[in-house]
Amino acid sequence: MASSVSSDRDVNQVVFEATSCVRKVTLNRPRQLNCLTFEMISQLLRAFKEYEQDPQVRLVIVKGKGKAFCAGGDVVRVIQSMLGGDYRSVLDFYRKQLTLDYLVATYKKPVVFLINGAVMGGGAGLSMNAKFRIITENTVFAMPEASFGHHPDVGASYFLSRLPGHFGECLGLTGAKINGSEMLACGLATHFVYSKDIESMEDALCRAFSSNTSLEFGHESDVSRIIKEFVHNPVLKEGSSLKRLEVINHCFGKDTVEDILSALEKEATRMDDKWITNAIKSMKFASPTSLKISLRSIREGRKQSLRQCLSREFNISSRIVLRSFNYNDFYEGGKAFFFDKGKKFKWEPSKLEQVQDATVMQFFEVVHDDRWGYLEIPDRSHELKRSKL
Repeated sequence: MASSVSSDRDVNQVVFEATSCVRKVTLNRPRQLNCLTFEMISQLLRAFKEYEQDPQVRLVIVKGKGKAFCAGGDVVRVIQSMLGGDYRSVLDFYRKQLTLDYLVATYKKPVVFLINGAVMGGGAGLSMNAKFRIITENTVFAMPEASFGHHPDVGASYFLSRLPGHFGECLGLTGAKINGSEMLACGLATHFVYSKDIESMEDALCRAFSSNTSLEFGHESDVSRIIKEFVHNPVLKEGSSLKRLEVINHCFGKDTVEDILSALEKEATRMDDKWITNAIKSMKFASPTSLKISLRSIREGRKQSLRQCLSREFNISSRIVLRSFNYNDFYEGGKAFFFDKGKKFKWEPSKLEQVQDATVMQFFEVVHDDRWGYLEIPDRSHELKRSKL
């Protein structure tokens, strides 16, 4: 999830365009970094279902207007609903969002995501399990949920857990930002295209799938062939976190958050590295409970299917939103983070060692609450086939 301040219910938050056999979908809240509202998710879910059943549609292209692709879900509206005690709207938001994420991840037709700008939280959930994830030199990825008392959801425990070594734990616990070249190198993206070439590539895809009847329905090799005409192989910068993968694996492969932080602090005494210092600072800023929930969730995700991950994440989020076990970090932290800018908030408990394992385990238990219910993701008979580099 990520934040936005919104007063745009009357504008077209998603723009849909039909070009012969191609459908273009544009997230249209540029001032709010295209953060996903309930209205947007509802429109996207309805459109994707229609496109999948429409025999004329052969390709779907998704992009964002402005400087961001999608900086997350609309946390501001979620917090506002919680402040008003309207848990039902929060339920509907989460349920539809995760259902949409699963539909896109298991889509029967090619979907190309043009991620030219920030992609965080809900934007990552929408795109990171798709088969074609095009990034540029402008792309920035992050999952900062632990910094405001939440956890990496929207399928993040699935796609983060499948990154090299323990890089996923690193991103989930620190909320660190990585750029397009790093996304390509670790597998979060499938292709790197310079932003100046994005429009030309999009036009080439539209021409090919609109006029060439020899291209088979849903044939991903045709999409790949066209995209590869525009791709480049960027070089990782010297300061890239991926050049520290040995250190990351050593530290973030530890069993507990306390051990991870301790290992990072030992590395900091051994070498003067700004990346390590920032990682320590980020983790100490985040909610201790959120950190422990996040680590366990990502570790469990490594052994589960996407469908299982989404169901578990929904259950954890329900515990957090309903403030089970007197957990207020997301409620209070979210208000401080998004409404009272700069206001310091003390997490409760405030220290890692005060967060008991039994407490963390409770967040993973099934919720028995009529206000929330269960996540029932519609069955998709074919398997998820996430693209690899």
